[in-house]
Amino acid sequence: MDTKKKVSAMVEEFKNFALKGNVVDLAIGVIIGAAFGKIIDSLVKHIIMPFISVILPGEQSYLAWKLTFNGKDIPYGLFIGEVVNFFIIALALYLFIVKFLGWVMRVKKEEVAAAPPAPTKDQELLTEIRDLLKKK
Repeated sequence: MDTKKKVSAMVEEFKNFALKGNVVDLAIGVIIGAAFGKIIDSLVKHIIMPFISVILPGEQSYLAWKLTFNGKDIPYGLFIGEVVNFFIIALALYLFIVKFLGWVMRVKKEEVAAAPPAPTKDQELLTEIRDLLKKK
């Protein structure tokens, strides 16, 4: 019976941990981040990098660039493509997170600052007392 209580307590503890709001929010953030990363990765690999391979001189695209040592190919073009991919993804995240979301937060702060808060009950009572005293 003691082991059942321990197992039950551990299951309850795990349930409380796994279903906390922070853990669920983190999981959602990771999933959305992975999907966003795939979109940016596709943008880089299928749109931007083909333009770069057209602009850069050479007969082959960047994917075909390689060195050969002792009969072994070293595809440095793939590495260059992944480095450029990383920098473009980092730039896209910077623009989205820092610039766009920062702008949204500033706009929201300005809206909140522009609208004065509603007076509290104490303030309303003091205003009524002031108005009554003015009338006398």
